[in-house]
Amino acid sequence: MKKTLFSKSLSFIACIVLIAAMALFTTGCKDTKNDAADKQDTSSAAAVSQTDAKTDAATDVKTLGEGQTSFSFKVVDEEGKETAFEIHTEQKTVGAALLELELIAGEESTYGLYVKTVNGVTVDYNTDGKYWAFYINGEYAMTGVDSTEITEGAEYTFKVEE
Repeated sequence: MKKTLFSKSLSFIACIVLIAAMALFTTGCKDTKNDAADKQDTSSAAAVSQTDAKTDAATDVKTLGEGQTSFSFKVVDEEGKETAFEIHTEQKTVGAALLELELIAGEESTYGLYVKTVNGVTVDYNTDGKYWAFYINGEYAMTGVDSTEITEGAEYTFKVEE
């Protein structure tokens, strides 16, 4: 009887640890700096309109921002519709660049920015069981958007997932 109770308790604890690990993995990691720049207000984001961006008609890529550094940014919504951007910035991280252009918004957490809105589309795991997954060059990111340094020529993607 004691052995069965111990096995069940151990299984329960293992499940809790796995759930916690999944939560950490989906929200990303963040350096714990207390910079004023990291405390930006990210409560809202506006969808980018045609008047806010230059659009390359041949490829339908919207060019946003100004700066020496550039990268590709793609948004894949719930229906699978893709919106492509070419981002130009002076920021050091992908998150800072996208926040500056109001392409993303979310909530600060102990793990970094929990992105809930991308390009004006809001999803919330606690409400609808969906979340914005962050990818770097097609690979699921192992860092949060706000701690991911920009790599020239890289493609960063946010995709709605369940």
